Amino acid sequence: MYSTELDIRTGDHAVVRDLTRDCERALREAGAVDGLLHVWVPHATAGLAVLETGAGSDEDLLAALDELLPRDDRWRHRHGSPGHGRDHVLPAFLPPYATVPVLGGVLALGTWQSVCLVDTNIDNPVRSVRLSFLAG
Repeated sequence: MYSTELDIRTGDHAVVRDLTRDCERALREAGAVDGLLHVWVPHATAGLAVLETGAGSDEDLLAALDELLPRDDRWRHRHGSPGHGRDHVLPAFLPPYATVPVLGGVLALGTWQSVCLVDTNIDNPVRSVRLSFLAG
């Protein structure tokens, strides 16, 4: 099994960060042919999504999360910036993992699909992402 960890700078605002090129680079480094790429975010306040980016879907996702999980004082988990408790609920909706088939060294994603880190936690500007390739 090949495994590597990335440090992703997300900054001080909610982001959807496309990791697809990072995943493709890891597959090249692994000499991947067929198997599975597992993407893991070891954080209690971030998740992963497979979605289209660049056409507004990423902003739509953040807007939907703001409506579903408002950054206000309703949350029992209260440390950090105001409304930070919602960041701890996020992984229940966007899990901290994704597994993508790899065929012939290429991610078997649909035409408009990208693997994305979703981070609404403005208190932590850097995230770790582990990419693990399991050969088939």
